[in-house]
Amino acid sequence: MLRILSLAAILLLSVQLAFAKPLTLLVLGDSLTAGLGLEPEDAFPAKLEAALKPRYPDLSIVNAGVSGDTAADGLARLDWALTDDVGGLIVGLGANDALRGLDAAQTETALDGIMLKAQQRNLPVLILGMKAPPNMGPDYVAAFDGLYPRLEKKHGASLYPFFLDGVAANSGLNQADGIHPNASGVDAIVLKVMPHVEELIGKVPVK
Repeated sequence: MLRILSLAAILLLSVQLAFAKPLTLLVLGDSLTAGLGLEPEDAFPAKLEAALKPRYPDLSIVNAGVSGDTAADGLARLDWALTDDVGGLIVGLGANDALRGLDAAQTETALDGIMLKAQQRNLPVLILGMKAPPNMGPDYVAAFDGLYPRLEKKHGASLYPFFLDGVAANSGLNQADGIHPNASGVDAIVLKVMPHVEELIGKVPVK
């Protein structure tokens, strides 16, 4: 019994030490993650970091969201955004592609490129999925919405199916434009995404 307790204590200590190690996650996204219309501390990466800090005190989440970015734009700036200290990647791109009606295959190719670059650096990835507006027509919606599960399966990434789940079309959780979450909306998103981010953290290679 004493030996079992000792092993349990060692395991608990190792977990605590792992949590205490510096860890940086990068959120590559557009205005939805950048925090357009919000104070910096109310943006998704900042609120996500604050929510996870009690369990991961040395966690840093970098806001690499740029308003207006398409998936191709994100791919184009990924190399300089991925500094050596980044241990995991959260990708929230595609909303602008859908709003502009860009070819879904083009979006998928760009996101695939991001996945490949992450793999080259041995970085686990969490994809924040998006959905096409219904007014784009059923064929486009099917093509666009289906690209995220395909990328998840192809690259073994984690997928949160819809970043705005429970927030989209909810006037109380969005800014006046009806598109971008307000601070309360971001809180709602963080609450739902957190378990997926903790799963991502568990996949970060120990250095």
